[in-house]
Amino acid sequence: MAVAWRRLQADPRVRRAAIVLGSLAAGSLLLLGVAAAAILPQLPSLDQVINYQPRQPLQVVTRDGVEIAQFGSERRQFIPVAQIPQRMKDAVIAVEDARFYEHHGVDPVGLARAAWAAVSGGMRQGASTITQQVARTFFLSSRRTVERKLKEVMLALRIEQQLSKDQILELYLNQIYLGHRSYGFGAAAQAYFRKPLDRLSIAESAMLAGLPQNPAYANPITNLERATTRQRVVLQRMLVTGKITQAEHDAARSEKLVIRPRQFTAVHAEYVAEMARRAVFERYGERAYTEGFKVTTSLLAADQQAAWAALRRGILDHDRRQAWRGPEDQEDLSADAGPGSAAVAQALKDHRDDEELRVAIVLQASPKEISAQLATGEVISITGDGLRWVQAALAPKATKPLAITRGAILRVVLQGAKGGKAATGTAAQVPAWTVSQWPQVQGGLVSLDPATGRVR
Repeated sequence: MAVAWRRLQADPRVRRAAIVLGSLAAGSLLLLGVAAAAILPQLPSLDQVINYQPRQPLQVVTRDGVEIAQFGSERRQFIPVAQIPQRMKDAVIAVEDARFYEHHGVDPVGLARAAWAAVSGGMRQGASTITQQVARTFFLSSRRTVERKLKEVMLALRIEQQLSKDQILELYLNQIYLGHRSYGFGAAAQAYFRKPLDRLSIAESAMLAGLPQNPAYANPITNLERATTRQRVVLQRMLVTGKITQAEHDAARSEKLVIRPRQFTAVHAEYVAEMARRAVFERYGERAYTEGFKVTTSLLAADQQAAWAALRRGILDHDRRQAWRGPEDQEDLSADAGPGSAAVAQALKDHRDDEELRVAIVLQASPKEISAQLATGEVISITGDGLRWVQAALAPKATKPLAITRGAILRVVLQGAKGGKAATGTAAQVPAWTVSQWPQVQGGLVSLDPATGRVR
């Protein structure tokens, strides 16, 4: 082997290739250094993670007793890392960042593995460490750009210098969004199983650990089959990394889980909830977030929900009279990434879904039809009037910023469209998807009781 290696080194073609590759690597490092130097002054202060102030449940209700929110729209139960069960930590680390305690914020092994999967045509893999995910969650947008990735890496390195591994893990386990309006694993345990975190089985812990990758797609409430598939990935990773035994793995796989979703109200009054939070905080200080205060407002639930729906509908109608501004983002989908594939689900991972303005990725697009997949995995078809607003963007000569092509990230809305006649002779309402977008305009509505001045 040594002789073969010397012969290989003597080959002038090998030497030339090594020189070229070395030059390219050096050039890439130089460019990265220049980019890092330009971005460094733009990085935010780390006060938000160093002096972490998690939002604790502060219940705000309407005058007729309907819950508006628990400290705004986020539901969180802050749990110190020392009180988080070890099996929950093991499950998360095994599937999200197995080398978490070995790297310094960025994992070269993970980066190499993701790069190899990309160039070899293998399954798309994420290379972000838990620390990078903390940096993204607290400081950065979800848009995938080279600049954002560089900022994410640099922030991760700075966070590792300022905080211990357990502090970083505590931030992650309490801040990450896990679907069903839940932030952090303590809230998610209540949201999906109605149990405290320390009462979860290995199987239940593994199911929650599978949510961060895409909480809408693998949500056990909306699609238990996909959630179970993801759970088994977590269990396998726990087995491979030595966090559970083969017997524990087999028992967890065979455990029949009972999903008991917590019922949340649908009254939207986030601004009022924030006003209530501020009022309680001004009076009680930090106790506002730890003692479970309940604030009763002057709102009436039915009035508030009707006002919210009317205002939202009006703003969306106004926005549709404006010009199409183009897709939110563009993902590079391989030719073999079809409906329901892991690659398509992964492409939607960083895009937050909305209960009405649904996020979708385009699978196929033509002037007559758009086929797209929602974050939940459902594949939809948009035709007819649903495409009228964006016809120019579907034309072959559409400009790049506006064009709707395979991989485009869109917002879509489900609307009733008049179909044929029902048996009673009235027009039947046929659900139809329409291309939409996040409105740029803002609006507000306030309704007062003229006799008392109370906000209804």
